[in-house]
Amino acid sequence: MNIASTPAWPLPFWIAHRGAGKLAPENTLAAFRLGAAHGYRAFECDVKLSLDGVPFLLHDSSLRRTSTGSGLASAQSWSDLSRLDAGSWHSRAHAGEPLASLEAVARFVQANRFGLNLELKPTPGQERLTGQVVGREVLRLWGGVEAHLPLLSSFEPVALEGARETAPGVPRGLLLDSPRESWLDEAQSLGCVAVITNYRLMDAARVQAIHAAGMKALVYTANDESVVAWLRANGVDGIITDAVDRFAPGD
Repeated sequence: MNIASTPAWPLPFWIAHRGAGKLAPENTLAAFRLGAAHGYRAFECDVKLSLDGVPFLLHDSSLRRTSTGSGLASAQSWSDLSRLDAGSWHSRAHAGEPLASLEAVARFVQANRFGLNLELKPTPGQERLTGQVVGREVLRLWGGVEAHLPLLSSFEPVALEGARETAPGVPRGLLLDSPRESWLDEAQSLGCVAVITNYRLMDAARVQAIHAAGMKALVYTANDESVVAWLRANGVDGIITDAVDRFAPGD
């Protein structure tokens, strides 16, 4: 696979995890704004579907951990989800922060010319549908401008297949949390431009294999200075981090 035949690589080296998802409520615009205040120009976040098919940001299938809601997020309409408090669980300062729709995130990153890594985080059973809908919405919201398209990533190959069906020109990345022999073949067969692993999985040989296949090698979630130094010395192309207050993105 030739990188030159795919859309331009959309991300800088440093990427803020779930916005500034430790210092502010994860996957909210408040977290994005705080990450931007620390100088970050690219953000990773999780996207799934409401009952009525609206893409919005949430990591878990359940609403309980990071909002005042309960139950499956996919069982509730966006009208109901949009009224939940997604900030008070984190701190009193963020009480009243709403869940973020993909449309609101798109407006924010486009207004600031930021990069975005959208992790497709489907509710179980909605893998292909989530990829299809998010792919279609990315084309609508970003207007197909290749230089600024987000990277769509997922641990679920079927979700990436769905995204390819509706938005073949939007770049894709395969996420890996544990080793499996088929990972490189999977990434290539899905037309991925990147492989993003747990930082503990990345080593010099894997970086070389990813680069030899014409893809970028990224890691999540590296927060330790010695780990970051090792990863950079071994040629990784990007780091997703929670430590936005410790790593300057210009470094």
